[in-house]
Amino acid sequence: MAGKAEDGPILEAAGVSLRFGGVRALTDVSFGVKKGEVFSIIGPNGAGKTSMVNCVSGRYRPTEGRIRFEGRDITRLPTRKRAAIGIGRTFQNLALFGHMTVLENIMVGRHHLLRRGFLPGMLWWGLGARREETAHRREVEEIIDFLEIQHVRKAVAGQLSYGLRKRVELARAMALKPKLILLDEPMAGMNLEEKEDMARFIIDLNEEWGMTVLMIEHDMGVVMDISHRVVVLDFGRKIAEGRPDEVLADPHVRRAYLGEADEVVREPAEAMEPTAP
Repeated sequence: MAGKAEDGPILEAAGVSLRFGGVRALTDVSFGVKKGEVFSIIGPNGAGKTSMVNCVSGRYRPTEGRIRFEGRDITRLPTRKRAAIGIGRTFQNLALFGHMTVLENIMVGRHHLLRRGFLPGMLWWGLGARREETAHRREVEEIIDFLEIQHVRKAVAGQLSYGLRKRVELARAMALKPKLILLDEPMAGMNLEEKEDMARFIIDLNEEWGMTVLMIEHDMGVVMDISHRVVVLDFGRKIAEGRPDEVLADPHVRRAYLGEADEVVREPAEAMEPTAP
């Protein structure tokens, strides 16, 4: 298990429900993620795990309920502003820029940290642009070293193996310097060695880099080994929450994992974040 979590919640979901027309993806889901912990969301296919993470990241807006980050209600906050206040994420389906190098992809994750505004930007460009670029590059190189991808830093991302591309996407999320990082199936499609490496990276980014982790993962062995606490969803409802050993022994959880059905993913316009004019 990862290191000890602090007591205070960094993220709270309160009575979150999500409907796509007449289809309920989530129903009255509540939980809290403590600062400094690895918190996992598990459940059978179709349970609503990704829908819940999409509500946290801002991709979906809950039909009912509230999402709070560090005590602030962010339910209606756009995705880009959530990134700016310290929420980063990876995706189950890789979202890298395939034509760009590994280094360029990771640098994209730094754009929220760059200075903004025309006049301040002009002054900054004249006085400190090179200094800031050097500082950003130094931090990106630290992430590259941490994830052991130095040998591919100048390679085109789209030409890498699947396991390396997953590391690059994690690197890009880390480059934002998030307080909370959302990991959607970080080990999907990996072989055993790649899974072991990714589990080690997640533990270290939690313990050494101080990031709180909210993770969706189907590999129950990994979830039970590295999570402080786990919440279980089934058909969009929370059926259990607690330490990994408690959840594993829960009879409701055991029943939920019998006869799984594939999730039908729908992303209708009404559930997506409104596009800014």
